[in-house]
Amino acid sequence: MDRLIAMRVFVTVVDRGSQSAAADHLDMSRPVISRYLAELEDWIGARLMHRTTRKLSLTAAGNETLPRCRQLLELSADMQAAVSVPADTLRGALRISVSTSFGHAQMADAVSDFVKRHPCVSIDMQALDRTVNLIDERIDLAIRASNDLDPNLIARRLTVCRSVICASPGYLHEHPSPLRVEDLSEHNCLTHSYFGKSLWHFEQDGEQVAVPIHGNISGNETTALMRATMAGAGVAMLPSYLVSPFLRNGELIRLLPEARPLDLTLYAVYASRKHMPTTLRSLLDFLVDRFKAGPEWDENL
Repeated sequence: MDRLIAMRVFVTVVDRGSQSAAADHLDMSRPVISRYLAELEDWIGARLMHRTTRKLSLTAAGNETLPRCRQLLELSADMQAAVSVPADTLRGALRISVSTSFGHAQMADAVSDFVKRHPCVSIDMQALDRTVNLIDERIDLAIRASNDLDPNLIARRLTVCRSVICASPGYLHEHPSPLRVEDLSEHNCLTHSYFGKSLWHFEQDGEQVAVPIHGNISGNETTALMRATMAGAGVAMLPSYLVSPFLRNGELIRLLPEARPLDLTLYAVYASRKHMPTTLRSLLDFLVDRFKAGPEWDENL
């Protein structure tokens, strides 16, 4: 008898709780179920189940055999799936790291579109607001925003990462709009825990300007700072990839458009050029094409 079928019968009997239930589920007769179980026990050389009581229970050999049968059945299914699609079909699993804000605002949609095109690819997206070690954390691709990327890293430029100064209409109703960057020192400025907590840097009239700021709310996650800004807590410097829809619908108001916060560059960082899997290379090309030099979220801001 087919040993894979016998394993499937054994697993189904355990999962369903009885031979009768397994027979109904597999559309087999009860005697056929019994023959498959006997064949499997003969092959293994040990009894797998106690049959002396109404309640099914496994022997020690059965407890050892059950997980191995599950593994073999999964492997069989994987092998069948591997040969059931064209040879040039992208397949495999990727693990990527991205900040929570960019993951929420842009990357989730991008990943969804990619796997729709390549349904045999699976992606594990880790939303992390810290720098990851690609090797130690088994990350295939990390999305990072920086203007001083470590030259030892292997990276590909995706697009520019711009920020804007903004506040809610409610906050501006109670506080005068800043007319110069220096006026920000008089406002409650919401800051990121890891950068720009005491100084905000701008380019204005071709010169770089640093403005001291202060505020009573800081955080390590940009989306939370945006929500606090929308709630009227103060003025914030936030990435345009996150706030652009709220600037367009009026929930946030852009301030000091003539003073540009210093741009960052959005990079895709990976471990090796030499042994890059085809699936990873395809995702990287997809992201470069999707985000482009002038991203859609910056249009008409």
